[in-house]
Amino acid sequence: MLTRILPPPGPVRLLTVITMVMSLGQGLWMAINAIYAVTMVHLTAGQLGVSLGISAALVLMSSIPLGHLADRTGPRSVQMWSFLSLAPLTAGLLFVHGFWSYLLVTSVQGLAYRAANNARKAMIAANVPQKNRAHVMAYIRAALNATMAIGACLSGLVLAWGERIGYQGAVLFTALCFLVTGLLTVKEAPVPPVPASAGAAFAVLRDVPFLMFTALDGLLVTHALLLDLVLPLWVIHHTDAPRWMSAVILLINTAFVVAFQTRAARGTGDLRSASWASLQGAGCVAVACLVFALTSSTGVIAAVGLLVVGALLHALGEIRQAAGSWTITFDLAPDHAQGQYQGTYKMGGDIGKMFAPALFAWLIIDHGTIGWIVLGVSYAVLGAAMPAVVARGVRSRAAAEPAQATA
Repeated sequence: MLTRILPPPGPVRLLTVITMVMSLGQGLWMAINAIYAVTMVHLTAGQLGVSLGISAALVLMSSIPLGHLADRTGPRSVQMWSFLSLAPLTAGLLFVHGFWSYLLVTSVQGLAYRAANNARKAMIAANVPQKNRAHVMAYIRAALNATMAIGACLSGLVLAWGERIGYQGAVLFTALCFLVTGLLTVKEAPVPPVPASAGAAFAVLRDVPFLMFTALDGLLVTHALLLDLVLPLWVIHHTDAPRWMSAVILLINTAFVVAFQTRAARGTGDLRSASWASLQGAGCVAVACLVFALTSSTGVIAAVGLLVVGALLHALGEIRQAAGSWTITFDLAPDHAQGQYQGTYKMGGDIGKMFAPALFAWLIIDHGTIGWIVLGVSYAVLGAAMPAVVARGVRSRAAAEPAQATA
């Protein structure tokens, strides 16, 4: 498994190892975060929802400035200090009691994590040759999925034990992972900061093609919520399949990403091929939605078989669409503003996640098969628009380059 996940020794392997350390703690914490807040911090479900919403809004509003910070001060420094600050912030959850202290700590955590994420993407853009970025991101994503799965398994042991000391150990382990991630960042090649004269502070807000791509991709990546939110409810309320099929679907997705993400990134080294890869991925997800729609009118065996087929199609679409998005995100962004462009790109997914849960629940759980069909057609239309949007971005950037050269 490690030989499949880890690239050959060098800067890319270090990037991958850093991701694995970070995601090990992240996978553990994501699975117990809500339960810790309710059982250890003694928040109500409503208070937890409000705190998560406020934190998400702060991260959304700060994403571009945090990316710009990475450009101006150097992404390695921002990544290092962000992860180093996440260590005491996470450990501080052991001393949090009540809504306001939890809101304060988790909000600062969210800002630090977004700053680190933006800087990490800028580091990849600076240290990896353009033609290799999609392949490197594929290695990193495979590693992330593998170690997050291990972290989730560890969380299962914590939840099964159910004792306070177990939760406290999980918090400290997560903090340790962030600490090690920050320290490992020191070993990465430094990236010099971009001088203020290199471009406008928030030039991305005037880059209409990139904003269009961000909106399209932000809508497309909502397909990840189908596995986490929609399918578990669909299996219970609309099919004869056993409840544990929800867990099987997640395992299929994780294993598929680890095994095939690097292969799915092949042939996406330029913007045209990347935009078509994104279209292909959206098409696979659209077909998966139609397959899921068929599971409501079949028996147990047929429902299980269709769910597996749909899960495989969804996973194929996910890894192909992701591979296309990486090249587009890096290559449409100017080199002097990778941080702010990566921060803007993350906003698309943030906005999609804000409205998608309620919309998907209404569309699919309340309206059944017709909801799946509408969703599938929507993904197909979004994917079909991607090549045209990217082509416009290529033309826009080509027109801007002479002006930048004479500035």
